[in-house]
Amino acid sequence: MGRLPSAKPTSFDIAYLAGVSQPTVSRALRGSKSVSAATRANIERIARELNYTVDKNASSLRSQRTHTLALLFFEDPTPDESMINPFFLSMLGSITRQCALRGYDLLISFQQMHNDWHVAYQDSHRSDGIILLGYGDYQLYLSKLEHLVEMDTKFVRWGSVSDDDIGLTVGSDNVGAGRQAGEHLVEIGRRHIAFLGDASDHAPEFQDRYTGLCQAMQAAGLAPDAALQKDAVSSEESGYAAAQALLASGKPFDAIFAASDLIAIGAMRALNEAGLHMPRDVAIIGFDDIPAASLTSPMLTTVMQDMKGAGELLVDALLRRIDGQPAERRVLPTRLIKRQSTAV
Repeated sequence: MGRLPSAKPTSFDIAYLAGVSQPTVSRALRGSKSVSAATRANIERIARELNYTVDKNASSLRSQRTHTLALLFFEDPTPDESMINPFFLSMLGSITRQCALRGYDLLISFQQMHNDWHVAYQDSHRSDGIILLGYGDYQLYLSKLEHLVEMDTKFVRWGSVSDDDIGLTVGSDNVGAGRQAGEHLVEIGRRHIAFLGDASDHAPEFQDRYTGLCQAMQAAGLAPDAALQKDAVSSEESGYAAAQALLASGKPFDAIFAASDLIAIGAMRALNEAGLHMPRDVAIIGFDDIPAASLTSPMLTTVMQDMKGAGELLVDALLRRIDGQPAERRVLPTRLIKRQSTAV
């Protein structure tokens, strides 16, 4: 038997009669553009026929602060099945401490590209705002960000900071970091420098790091060789495959700048299997300074990002957005950590 409307109609009654979910009814009655015009009109018609009125007390309760922030990780391929990039794990401590100092709880979950997590968090009222870490293919991610902006969701994300950012972004000076890495490799006498990482608009942070490397090489009178750039995502297996492709190309190279430490660690395995000595034959630099970077053999030279500053700025920027205060995108400096993989 079908569900009968209650004595006092509710949004669940409207949802039942309209054949949609209750969150869809809530969005439609708020005038949300995320609900199609036809569906919204049908819901509004049913609401009028039922003489439905919004419960002001419930609405007021929903509008109150939860004093909770949501931290959403993008799922990354990892060998330990945690699905969290170790770089973001190192940032987690800073974000958690900053939330505690500001009197906020932290709700941690995954953002998955195959579902509508961005809609779910808008409707759930479980948090006052969202911190986004990671994104996979940025071009696929854009529609999610655009929806959050359209819904006026309070969010901040870690990523590439540019003039056409969608939403509020905090990130590192990736171009400057790429220049640091390139200048160091040129300084130790390397002339044929490869880059492992997707250097396209699908991975803007990697693209910026490659841009910085090319700038350093050009400033030294060296011409970057596009054939020495091999695509890779941030995983050891992808770094291993990219280094194998580089070796198979037959192009001479005496250094590698990897877009992440995970890529670098995978590349080091491929170089070892090929009988190449690091750094004598190939100097290598990673990016992120994850704990494993100091445990490799040789220990990995890498670019360190400001994790403490990142956590503080992400939380501060989000709380400013929530409070209706001005908040600007921020770019953090990086530092090159020299270790054995580039020692001369």
